[in-house]
Amino acid sequence: MNDKRHPVQLGKYRITEVLGEGAMGVVYKGFDPDIQRTVALKTIRTQLDSDDDSPGAPASRFRNEAQAAGRLMHPGIVAVYDFGRDQHVAYIAMEFVEGRSLASYLGAKVRFTDTDIPGIMSQLLDALGHAHDKGVWHRDVKPANIIMTTSGRLKVADFGIARIESNSLTQTHYMVGTPSHMAPEQFLGKAMDRRVDIYGAGVVLYQLLTGRAPFAGTTEALMYKVVNEMPQPPSTVEGVERPGWFDSIVARALAKRPDDRYESAEEFKQALIDGIGQGIDETSWEKTVMLAPPRARPPQPLVSPTQAPVSLSAASVPGSTAGTATAPPPSHWDKAQLTQAELTLARHVGPLASVLVRRAARECNNLDELYTRLAEQVSDPRARDAFLGQASLVTGGHHRTAGGTHGAAGTGKGTKGSTGGSLGAFGSRGSAGSAGSAGGTTIGGPLTEAVVEKAQGLLAQHVGPIAKVLVKRAATGTDSRAVFFNRLAESVNDATARAKLLHDLSRLP
Repeated sequence: MNDKRHPVQLGKYRITEVLGEGAMGVVYKGFDPDIQRTVALKTIRTQLDSDDDSPGAPASRFRNEAQAAGRLMHPGIVAVYDFGRDQHVAYIAMEFVEGRSLASYLGAKVRFTDTDIPGIMSQLLDALGHAHDKGVWHRDVKPANIIMTTSGRLKVADFGIARIESNSLTQTHYMVGTPSHMAPEQFLGKAMDRRVDIYGAGVVLYQLLTGRAPFAGTTEALMYKVVNEMPQPPSTVEGVERPGWFDSIVARALAKRPDDRYESAEEFKQALIDGIGQGIDETSWEKTVMLAPPRARPPQPLVSPTQAPVSLSAASVPGSTAGTATAPPPSHWDKAQLTQAELTLARHVGPLASVLVRRAARECNNLDELYTRLAEQVSDPRARDAFLGQASLVTGGHHRTAGGTHGAAGTGKGTKGSTGGSLGAFGSRGSAGSAGSAGGTTIGGPLTEAVVEKAQGLLAQHVGPIAKVLVKRAATGTDSRAVFFNRLAESVNDATARAKLLHDLSRLP
């Protein structure tokens, strides 16, 4: 590294790369020559380290992170190795983690399955339970501080505002944290204990289920809602379609009074086990990721040093490598086809595209069906239009299986209710693989005047004369039949009617 703005060494650590840079300091990738391992070096400028020693100040948070995480040794927590000073900076040497934050996946509108979620939460709760047993509670549990590693395991990072029992460094009553994830007692400045992390984990669970935090608004509005209101049960959020048993677990984790929450992380985890009626397979997500093939990683934005541990990863460094395939793709797929699908989907959901493609490939038999299934993961209508348009260029509408086609628009069993909500017009797992529709779905077919005219007649059966306006609007700016059908289906609110419309549209020549 030849940039004179950055040191070539901090203490014994050789600097090899800049991972992130912000107002308070820089995060470097470094190398420990003594034990021959790569580390992440989180730094803070010495003037910040000395000017303000209040509990919420950068200096206190920085030292507190080293002390809190330094006493924890758990595979689910980013390890801290060393704390030191060199030249004009103080630094923390910590585990270098390859992965991306859970927040980045939620921001990309990735929909985690009902199987994924208990496994993710189980890992989070195990890590928090270890910290609690060591007398440390995090106090800022949120997706941005949870790393999904390339091996599929989870790690909790950033103990900068952690509370350490019998330690005067942080004040028990000091109001600090991320407003959208703060417990009522944090807003009210009341005494808090480990159950503040139970609340934070409850918010994370809510986000995994619904794709959004339980409360939103300005800090003042959030404070009022957190203290006085209960969030909408996840199963009742429009487009979510989650099992109802999650509702009671979320409600208890987000209880206003700490005494009404789960007493421990282990009790929270047990509630999830009881809810699914069987033991949690914590390796299901790991297995899925480990089966994923290598993928191109677009450059990630630089991160603030205050949040750097969640981005201390090879995934955020251009040119790095991680997460190679450990198993071949399904035998009926050409590897180049799956790679193209990953690249197309990655524009909308990021690196998790490889996981989603591999998962869908095991359940689909042709490209039309595969791309239709993948469209479910793109929840924003405009982004889904773009994805389907790109998909139509790849499929060309000519990929069919022997003995007929697989109607991606939803035919036969499993169509009722399967096309609703954020999954988009082309259905959910119940419909994407339904076989036997006459003519199949021509996701790659051209959008002709004849198709537009016939589509108007089909849509009119559901919405009446306004179909003419809707069809004209849906056809604007696209020559992709898949995008056109997707837009039309969005105008039909009833799930059953929408499934029938898609079925009828799929039969157009």
